[in-house]
Amino acid sequence: MHMYALTLQRSAAINCVAYGNFSGPKLHEIVVAHGKSIELLRPDAAGKVQSLCHMECFGLVRSMVTFRLPGASVDYLVLGSDSGRVSVLEFVKERNQFERLHLETFGKSGCRRAVAGQHLAADPKGRAIMIAAVEKQKLVYIFNRDGASKLTISSPLEAHKANTINFSIVAVDVGYDNPIFACIELDYSDADQDDTGEAAVEYNKMLTFYELDLGLNHVVRKASEPIDPASNMLIPVPGDTDGPSGVLVCAENKIAYKKPDHEDVVTLIPRRSGMPLEQPLLITAFTMLKQKDSFFILLQSELGDLYRLTLTYEGEEVSEIHIDYFDTVPVAQALVILKTGFLFVASEFANHRLYQFLSIKGSDEADIIPMQIEIEGESIEIPHFAPRPLKNLLLVDELESLSPILDMRITDLAGEETPQMYALCGRGPRSSLRTLRHGLAVAEMAVSELPSNPLAVWTVKANNKELADKYIVVTFTNATIVLSIGETVEEVTDSGFLATDRTLSVSLLGDDMLLQVHPGGLRTVRSDKRISQFTPPGKGTICKVAVTQTQVVIAMIDNSIIYFELDAVGQLQERAKPEMGGGQIGALDLAPLSDGSKKGRFLAVGVCVDGQWAVRIISLDSGNFMSVVSRQALPAKPETLCIVEMALGAAGEGKSMLLFCGLENGVLMRIGMDAITGQLAPDFRTRFLGARPVKLFKVMVHETAAVLALSSRSWLVYNYQGRYQVTPLSYESLEYGSSFSSEQCPEGLVSVAGNTLRILTIQRLGEVFNQQVFKLAFTPRKMVLLNSAKCFVIIESDHNVDAAAAQAAGSTSLEDQEQDEEEDEEKMAYQIFGVQRAGVGKWASCVRVVDPVEGETKQLIEMWEDEAAVSVCVARFHDRPGEEFVLVGTATSMKLGERNGEGCIHTYSVSGTQLTLLHKTTVDGVPRALCAFQGRVLVGAGKMLRLYDFGRRKLLRKCENRRFPCMIVSIHTQGERI
Repeated sequence: MHMYALTLQRSAAINCVAYGNFSGPKLHEIVVAHGKSIELLRPDAAGKVQSLCHMECFGLVRSMVTFRLPGASVDYLVLGSDSGRVSVLEFVKERNQFERLHLETFGKSGCRRAVAGQHLAADPKGRAIMIAAVEKQKLVYIFNRDGASKLTISSPLEAHKANTINFSIVAVDVGYDNPIFACIELDYSDADQDDTGEAAVEYNKMLTFYELDLGLNHVVRKASEPIDPASNMLIPVPGDTDGPSGVLVCAENKIAYKKPDHEDVVTLIPRRSGMPLEQPLLITAFTMLKQKDSFFILLQSELGDLYRLTLTYEGEEVSEIHIDYFDTVPVAQALVILKTGFLFVASEFANHRLYQFLSIKGSDEADIIPMQIEIEGESIEIPHFAPRPLKNLLLVDELESLSPILDMRITDLAGEETPQMYALCGRGPRSSLRTLRHGLAVAEMAVSELPSNPLAVWTVKANNKELADKYIVVTFTNATIVLSIGETVEEVTDSGFLATDRTLSVSLLGDDMLLQVHPGGLRTVRSDKRISQFTPPGKGTICKVAVTQTQVVIAMIDNSIIYFELDAVGQLQERAKPEMGGGQIGALDLAPLSDGSKKGRFLAVGVCVDGQWAVRIISLDSGNFMSVVSRQALPAKPETLCIVEMALGAAGEGKSMLLFCGLENGVLMRIGMDAITGQLAPDFRTRFLGARPVKLFKVMVHETAAVLALSSRSWLVYNYQGRYQVTPLSYESLEYGSSFSSEQCPEGLVSVAGNTLRILTIQRLGEVFNQQVFKLAFTPRKMVLLNSAKCFVIIESDHNVDAAAAQAAGSTSLEDQEQDEEEDEEKMAYQIFGVQRAGVGKWASCVRVVDPVEGETKQLIEMWEDEAAVSVCVARFHDRPGEEFVLVGTATSMKLGERNGEGCIHTYSVSGTQLTLLHKTTVDGVPRALCAFQGRVLVGAGKMLRLYDFGRRKLLRKCENRRFPCMIVSIHTQGERI
């Protein structure tokens, strides 16, 4: 067997979205499709998007819609895919996954134009769905309940129409009347039979209504009427008791309300001030919010502007359409308004965003500027507006997305031993260079310097009813300091802890008693500040300790062990001194308290007998108290042991008891453990974590048990969405750690590194890489590495953009990455709003030298007007030994889709991080591919391959080959092979 592919990071691009209550009533959630997988998202109260479930579909999800049966409290999910089947899914909360209820086959597999799956619409009352193809095929399925209240699906009812292209399909809200579906159709039968091509130019689109007769069980064409040829989208209008019903037809520059036996109501879409009249404006996405006595529809144009649309109606008669400018957000693949007050924007490119509504009233009348325009002798008032920073929305969270990745390099420029991935992502003003590092993203909440290097740190609660920690305890070689947690963290001296000695452990015993273990004994501090002290026999010295809420076990420096339990009155009582055969004690740990139990059932001891290290499991049950129930040989000395209960599989499969051994040689060992008998599994898993001994700490992540493993690199062992994960933290090496909880930071870590105390939070569980983003001005095309300077040369270019307007709007100000978008919104207007479209053949382009480690632009070279950079390479020439050159291929006034054009090659010399233009070489055709080859450079221009050498005034052509059958877009060499 050979590996076919390994997915390092799941796709983040979103192609369709569905909104509903899937895991329970009144839980407002979003399902997004990432091509071949679906993910369930839920924003929490703080506005952070939490991923609840991610599932592979083993097919391409093309469309998605939710429906709810009458009287039900949760929604079902229907998928249209490339499988030739319609899938009905239900979310099972116990297993935390979607499960298939029905899978009905209707056609061949694959994304075919005449096989349904591209369009999907569900009746608002959950009685039926229509699934349609791009061409001809339309099928209707009826949903119902059987005697056991289980969902049933009917055989498909056909509503096909030959020689017809389907553009958009929606379900019309008609209450409990027969379900009606509306469709934009184009009949091309005349164009097929017309050899002159005139019929293809004079086409008409039709708005057709299909009615499902539930009594006769068939679908009929109820009505059909011609609409604007530029119509692209239908929007359903609420009906029954919520609104007048009908549909909105979106076309170029206008929106029309249509319903059978109702006069059309038309309104114009407000345009940006300065936008040319000949430039069409389309609506590309919409979402709706229903309230008790009203509703409004949020629309988005292809420029990213949001509009708030409302209707003036009485009964079922609509008299006027009101449309106001709302805000401007990135162009979306889909929009969703959640009833919790959020707007989810699934962006076409780059990161997806979650906004919070500050207001739903829309713009003031002062924002709309009416302009009188003369068209064909008739005066028409067209509303205009000026884009402005967000007023009604507040950005609260972002979901990182690399889509689209245009170029990538993998190298270790930062000297971190682990290579970084450098990717060019995005399009237009939202383009970026992203540095991907393997590991979970870590956010610093606080960093404080300490007088010297601490040895360890712990947090402890005042009692077991408190959610937040009360103290942070930091220990040094011969002292301990106690910090109180509140609005600020301050040192206290009245905690009752011993401050003049090193601390080995701090924990909560019983309900409200604090325990401090130091080399000289055990010290307990009650809530009323009464202090008790236990001194080991013979004034022995404690070196190892393990604690639960009712148990304490200590190991002495003479390798003896003493075990304590908390009695009924809250006193620590010595219970046993287990014999280890005189062997050296390396590590201890106690099994955690299971639900309802008063003590852990097992003690794990790492012991060396006859030169062989092993871990022994000792029972603490009264039946076989202090008997060894299992043992496992270890390859090296255990630095720490850790017994945790953790789920290894999907939710609902229960938790497994696991023994983790952090070894002195930097290896983490995981052994399965029977929670009833204490038997260790015969097989185990190992993983090398670093060059230093592995220290293990029990922490909480998303309210579940996890293990923090510290070596020369920090790692987190946790379960996420049913998958066991061991992932490094993308952060500097830590030396000790503990869980941390406060009102400001409900779930975090407190750790020590060097002479600093750090409070950290772990972000975006489940992600393999964390990202560092460097903003770019235009769409990045390609990049090359300058090895001498460890910098990237990036070429950027955008079509239909005026370079001067982009510069005036602040595109070149992006080189200053330290400025804050909120502080200087005027300069960042280019990134938020873009610029007006300049026309065909207009280009804005630049060459950028970037230091990815420092995250700054070293040099920015702007191309001449309408000159686009299309290729780049680093070359060395025979005639100039020891020198490095950058060659950039450009095209002038190039039109998209045209393969011919004029181009030239810019030759730059390299001095550190600066490029100096030496000369330009004119080329017959557009040089789309450049590649260094044996002291010369290969150029692919159109269907021609040329070899150039260096010259003083221009590159010198040495030879060429014009016999290629198609255009050359990339060149790679290996030795003498091209």
